[in-house]
Amino acid sequence: MANSGPRPHSKIPCETRNIVRFVDEFRDPERVHSCAAEIRSLTTQPWTIMEICGGQTHSIVRYGLDQLLPDGLTLVHGPGCPVCVTPVEMINKAIDIASQPDVILCSYGDMLRVPGSGRDLLSAKALGADIRIVYSPLDAIKTARANPGKQVAFFAVGFETTALPMACPSCRQPERVWGITPCSPPMCACLPP
Repeated sequence: MANSGPRPHSKIPCETRNIVRFVDEFRDPERVHSCAAEIRSLTTQPWTIMEICGGQTHSIVRYGLDQLLPDGLTLVHGPGCPVCVTPVEMINKAIDIASQPDVILCSYGDMLRVPGSGRDLLSAKALGADIRIVYSPLDAIKTARANPGKQVAFFAVGFETTALPMACPSCRQPERVWGITPCSPPMCACLPP
């Protein structure tokens, strides 16, 4: 994919913004130290930044990136992304729903490996559950329209900012989604602190 160039509102120098294109560049000590130096030069007042995802926290600590940051920049480890903090009960319910006959469970791909009490959605799929990866709520609606004889459940997980976009497609034409082609979204939204 071609680089679209700097965003007009961005104050991060172009040199830093375009620094990483391939995995090896993540591990280039010279580039890492160059970025750390630039962060130090830009930190002119105290900042507190929360990384939300546990994967981000893990990488920051594992590779000592937190030790490269200036004293005025404080990292706060957040609650974890919605995928990581989804209650086991919600995963279990999704697995139970997906395991019902004549049900198609649509979900974002990152939810398939999140463990429930005994298994995950990928295991349920391997055992015959009809689980489909979608990239948008509209994909779940397309699946419902293409399968009028089945109940389609959309297992949508995200922060509260994603709740409205996940629910809106079913609000646009409720008679087509909820009536002729049933589509039920058991949503799980998380509120970050």
